[in-house]
Amino acid sequence: MSAVRKTTKRQSTDEELQERADVITRQLKQGLDLNVSFKKVLDVSSGDTHKAGMKPVTFVRQVIAGCLYPSLLESDILPPDVRLRAQILLEQCDGESIGSYTESCGLTYVRNTVAKSISLRDGGVPSSPEQIFITSGAHRGLMVMMRMLCQSEGMSAVLIPVPAPHSLPRLLERVGLIPLPYHLKEQGGWGLERAALRRVIQTSRGHCCPRAIYISNPGNLTGHIQSRESIQEVIRFAAEEELFLLVDEVYQDMVFAEDTEFVSYKRVLVEMGSFYSDKVQLASFHSLSNGIMGECGLRAGYMELVNVDEAILLYTEVLLTGDISAPVTGQIAVDVMADPPRPGDPSYSLYTQEVTSRLNTLQCNMSRAVKFINDLPGFSCLSVQSGIFICPHLSLPHSAVTHSQSQGFQAGLWYSRRLLEEQGICVGFMECMKELHTHSKSCCHLRLCVLMPSDELEEVLQRLQYFHLQFLKEY
Repeated sequence: MSAVRKTTKRQSTDEELQERADVITRQLKQGLDLNVSFKKVLDVSSGDTHKAGMKPVTFVRQVIAGCLYPSLLESDILPPDVRLRAQILLEQCDGESIGSYTESCGLTYVRNTVAKSISLRDGGVPSSPEQIFITSGAHRGLMVMMRMLCQSEGMSAVLIPVPAPHSLPRLLERVGLIPLPYHLKEQGGWGLERAALRRVIQTSRGHCCPRAIYISNPGNLTGHIQSRESIQEVIRFAAEEELFLLVDEVYQDMVFAEDTEFVSYKRVLVEMGSFYSDKVQLASFHSLSNGIMGECGLRAGYMELVNVDEAILLYTEVLLTGDISAPVTGQIAVDVMADPPRPGDPSYSLYTQEVTSRLNTLQCNMSRAVKFINDLPGFSCLSVQSGIFICPHLSLPHSAVTHSQSQGFQAGLWYSRRLLEEQGICVGFMECMKELHTHSKSCCHLRLCVLMPSDELEEVLQRLQYFHLQFLKEY
C-alpha cells in the first residue's frame, strides 16, 4: 500500500486519515486485492454512531415519518402519541407542511419546547424562547457566535482547551480568530486550572485581544465532568477578564458514571447571584448529533444566549439568515429530544428501553475499552464519565520516532496511518502539544468513539492489539 505522505498546512491530520480511509473503503468495495487481512474499514474517529451500527430511536423516526407523510396519521400504523405529536408539529408549519420555510432561528413552537426543557433541566431557572436559536448543529451555532466576536476591533482571540474537539482549530481559522490554547491537566482527570488560564491571558497581552473562552462540559473528547466549584472558578475568571463564555454542552444527556451528574453553566451562573448572573455573557450549545439521539444526518441543534442585549439577539438572527438553516426534519427531532415521551404515553416504554439500552451499551463499552487499552504497553487511558470518546495517551519507542522523523513525518500520525493501512482501523489523532516526552519517547493522544455494538468494538480492540504488539516487535 502507498507510503504515508506529509500533512500539508491546509489539511489536518484527521482529514488526511479520513481521506485515506475513504480510498481504502472504495478499493475494498471494488474487490481490489490490497493484500490485507480485513474486509472493511472500521472508522472510530468520528461520533457518527449510526454509521458505527447503533440503531435510531424509534419515537423520533416515527414522528418524522408522520410529518413527512401525513396520510400515516389517518391510520393506526403509528402509536396515538406519535400521531398527536406529528399533527401538532404540522400545525406549526406554514401550509401544515414541513416543505415550507421556517423562521431563520427556528419554529417558534420548537423554541418554546426547548426553553421549557432547559428550565426543567436547571431546576426552574427561567429560559426564554426569544434567546433560543435552532441551528444546523452545535458547530454552526458556535460558528455564528465566533463570527459575531470577529466584529470587534483588533486581533480577536478565543481561549480553547487542549485537547479540544478536532474541528475547533479549523473553525477558528475559518472565521479569523486567534486560538489561545490552555492545557487541561490529564493526570488530574482533565481538570482545568485557573492558573493556566491566567498564564494564557498574560502571554497574549500586546499580541491579540481575548474575547471569549470556549469550555466543554461534559468534556467533548475527554469525557470529564466539571464540578460546581470548577465551573464557578471559570465564571469568575470570565467576569474578571470580560470574556464571553462559549459552552459546549452537547453530552449533557450522555452522563453514565455513578454518583455523577451534569450541571449546566447557566444554572451555576444564576446560583452565584446577581453580581455574576447579570454580568457574564454566555452561549450554550446542544446537538442532535452528539446527544442521546445520535442523529448526525438530521443536522440540527440549538443554542441559548444569556445576558446579551437586544442588538446582539437581532444580529445573531441576521447571521443565521445568511447561514445554513436547520432543516425542518431536524427541528422536529430537536422537539422530540427536548420533550420525549412521558410516563403513561404509549411510546414511553419503548423509548425508555431504547435509551437505557444505548446508555448501558455505552457504559459497558467504555469500561471494556479503557481496561483493554490500559493493558497494552505504552498506552494509558483515564476512566470516562460521559460522552462517547476515549482519549488514550500513547508513548512511542525512540526507534519508531527516529524512523518516522527521518522520513519527515509526525510519529503519531505515522503510527495512526499504519494502523489504518495494516488493520483497517481509522482513529483520530493529536500530537501532545506540551513537551511531555523524554529523549527516548514521543507521545500523542488517539481519539476513539466507543458507542457501537459491543461485538464491533471487540473487533476494533483486537485489531488494535494485534497491530500494536507487532509494531512494538518491529521497533
